Amino acid sequence: MRPTRRTVMTAGLGFSLTTAAGASAVAGRSGRSGSTVAKRQTLSNQWADLAGDSTAEHSARLQQLIDTHTQHGAPLYLPPGTFHVANIILRPGTKIIGAEGLTRLHYTGGKSFVSATNAADIRLEGLVFDGQNLGLNAHHSDALLKFEACSNVQMAACVVRQSLLNGVTLEGCSGHVLDTTIEDVRLTGLFARDSSNLDIVHNNIHRCGDNAIQVWRNIAGPDRTRVSSNRIQHITAKSGGSGQYGNGINIFRADNVSVSDNHISDCAYSAVRGNAASNLQILSNSCARIGEVALYAEFEFEGAMIANNLVAEAATGISVTNFKQGGRLATITGNLIRDLKRREFEPVDKRGVGISVEADSVVSNNTIENAPSAGIVLGWGAYRRDLLASQNIIRNAKVGILVSADPEGGPTLITSNVITGSTHGAIRKARLDAPFGPHLSNGMATETGLMISQNVMKNATG
Repeated sequence: MRPTRRTVMTAGLGFSLTTAAGASAVAGRSGRSGSTVAKRQTLSNQWADLAGDSTAEHSARLQQLIDTHTQHGAPLYLPPGTFHVANIILRPGTKIIGAEGLTRLHYTGGKSFVSATNAADIRLEGLVFDGQNLGLNAHHSDALLKFEACSNVQMAACVVRQSLLNGVTLEGCSGHVLDTTIEDVRLTGLFARDSSNLDIVHNNIHRCGDNAIQVWRNIAGPDRTRVSSNRIQHITAKSGGSGQYGNGINIFRADNVSVSDNHISDCAYSAVRGNAASNLQILSNSCARIGEVALYAEFEFEGAMIANNLVAEAATGISVTNFKQGGRLATITGNLIRDLKRREFEPVDKRGVGISVEADSVVSNNTIENAPSAGIVLGWGAYRRDLLASQNIIRNAKVGILVSADPEGGPTLITSNVITGSTHGAIRKARLDAPFGPHLSNGMATETGLMISQNVMKNATG
């Protein structure tokens, strides 16, 4: 049975889980001897002699208690207080439960803080892990909490903060991280590498130097991780690069991942960036104040579904690109994108675009407002194939829809869109990202398969 907050607090403050009579009753129901059950349920009393001590080094004692409790199959209940520890190793079946927000483990420096290898069924709940911004030995651990080849890791209602590397790294793991706060991390808040079937749900992650959540694989393959209902804020790109860092959620080579219902704001590059991630779903996220492309699917992916998201204040709302490197096949539907901006400080990549796509994609039923370059961009040079833009509403864009005019471009249909207030034309051809030539009207068809029909265009000039 999952302990309630009340039982956790009672266990932590009272240093006793049951009376002898209660232990006998449990033993009678379970078939175990009363002495065995009592021993399991009173192991945490060993913390009593440390009550109120906030200066001692507790590593050896905590490790002993972890080993003893795990050996007996009993959870370790830690009382409120501050415990100074380092190089703690979690065993298979380790379960540590604290008084939420009050049980604090402070890192004292060394090779690692907390780690586990080949340890299934670990459970951590109600604990604060504070790295104190002390150095980690990257050869031993790249995170305050490092799990390797651990199935069914369960982490809930914890706090992880002040790391000079990552906050939490899960390598080759499964399980869940939920209701946890990760903050003030120099690199990545939560890094899942070559893991699978993870649930990363309902966490608060903010003030990270590179990325908030990374789901990566060394070799592309099924991952099936769910990233849902997290709140992510203030993500920078301290390690530099052109988009590897500075993202709220970064999916790399991990297939069949779903990213849904997250609130993401103030990221240097993207809210959600999928790179070489096939069958990626980006659904119903709220994104604001994003430095580059808010929602991105790029490079060597096949299959992306981007639907029902809200994007406000980004350089580009949604981009599905890099057909040259194999990026193809997407649906972009039902998104609301508004108040885009151009990055005039960039020498080339200024953007200011609502949605851009290149190959085998449907762009439909989206609403785009205030795009200083273009509402929708279809194709990039020769990279334009099998595109449909229909039933979109585009308001106050410099150009409503830009479509690549390269003669090598493939079939493209632009139909049944409502385009108003475009100052430089409703629908126009483009050379790369630059419009040229006259406004294109309904009824147009070209030998490359470009067709334009049944669009409503009002107050469009140019």
